[in-house]
Amino acid sequence: MFENLVEILKANPRKIVFTEGPDARILEAAARLKKGGFLTPVLVGNVEEVKAAASKGGFDIEGLEILDPATYPAMDEMVDKMVELRKGKMTAEECRAALSKGNYFGTMLVKMGVADALLGGATYSTADTVRPALQLVKTKKGANLVSSCFIMVRGDEMLAMGDCAINIDYQDKKDKDGNVVLTAAAQLAEVAVETAKTARVFGIDPKVAMLSYSTKGSGKGANVDLVREATAIAKEKAPDVAIDGEMQFDAAVSPVVGQLKFPGSKVAGYANTFIFPEIQSGNIGYKIAQRLGGFAAYGPILQGLNAPINDLSRGCDAEEVYQMSIITAALA
Repeated sequence: MFENLVEILKANPRKIVFTEGPDARILEAAARLKKGGFLTPVLVGNVEEVKAAASKGGFDIEGLEILDPATYPAMDEMVDKMVELRKGKMTAEECRAALSKGNYFGTMLVKMGVADALLGGATYSTADTVRPALQLVKTKKGANLVSSCFIMVRGDEMLAMGDCAINIDYQDKKDKDGNVVLTAAAQLAEVAVETAKTARVFGIDPKVAMLSYSTKGSGKGANVDLVREATAIAKEKAPDVAIDGEMQFDAAVSPVVGQLKFPGSKVAGYANTFIFPEIQSGNIGYKIAQRLGGFAAYGPILQGLNAPINDLSRGCDAEEVYQMSIITAALA
């Protein structure tokens, strides 16, 4: 997988900003990326502090760009742009204070075209990575929400799973008068379509299973109705993608069970892209695949934003930073 992504980046050079420049894991990955020559890292932080941390760890970052919010020459321009983007929700002083922090500063570097992608979260929480992205980079045209997926790899086998990290559940969104402006089913359908798009980036021909405790009407309940309705919407939104549901996991992965419970389905028994009905089952599901199934989990990969911005686990190591850097930049 990574060989293919590296080839994409060699043909399409990209610049990625790291919001936590002095972190040893970031520096080790940045030094490795510099040596590889297929991706350009930009480090956020105090120049002397970043260089001292690199020297202490023995990481060669000579020649890499280090940008310090405290001395950034275009900070006034950045503040003005952020005030404009926040549309009266933040004053210039509040924007300047926010931009003194690596997560907001790095996100604005992407927004202003200084970098193509961003990777953060080695020390920031997921919320502190996603919030600036939603406020500044915002969702792409046609997207109503940000979601995530994990790419699961075991040998030559690759799967996609979403959403396992962002959306707690799906509820109808209403305006101030109580009118439904976006149904829960439409949101889940959007996650399915976006996850299929992400799967294709990684060379997966998506066969999307909309997961439930019911297969083709075998069970009843509001959660089943949600998945069934989302399946119909997703099929309409992406007629070129094989999407089916609602179905149980065994029907999704076992050809015998799948064709018994869901005869004629192009997905049942052959699924490689799994959409969970809420975050709890999704998070549990991908971790079972990781810990008991022997799959390596890459993500969470954020979907629906105007630019690739991804979140690291605070427990990540340098290898994970390196891998997620390649994934994030390739999405650009």
